[in-house]
Amino acid sequence: MGNKDTTLTFRVTEDTADALRQIADERDLPLSAVFRDYANMLVVHDGRVSVMPDHAVDESSVDDTEFPPTVEVSTSFVREHERLELENDHLRAQLEEYKSYVTQLLEELESRESEEDNRVIDLEELDRELDIDPDNPPYRLG
Repeated sequence: MGNKDTTLTFRVTEDTADALRQIADERDLPLSAVFRDYANMLVVHDGRVSVMPDHAVDESSVDDTEFPPTVEVSTSFVREHERLELENDHLRAQLEEYKSYVTQLLEELESRESEEDNRVIDLEELDRELDIDPDNPPYRLG
């Protein structure tokens, strides 16, 4: 698949629009190129871009370190982080297993309840199964 261009639209104040046109005119660029360059810089630097006019940048504060800045992290921290990620994955898997077990139990309970609701006990049949003489029952009612 080839690259497709997408049009983005947003609103800015009139003063900001004038300032952006001025920047584009100073650099002899179309306004759309200014936005495109800014968007490309945002993507390259993962959204950590600050736009400042050239005269506002203090040359002494600009160093030759790479952007974005990196931080050195100890190996023990990385190992602990990896261990916690593994434990998190394990706990999520256990949770899913427990959820499926509870769902299974609830379905089984519902099916048993519906079976018991539909079950009819015929006392005469029960008497025949137990070999009880209908003329001489072991129980009396009333």
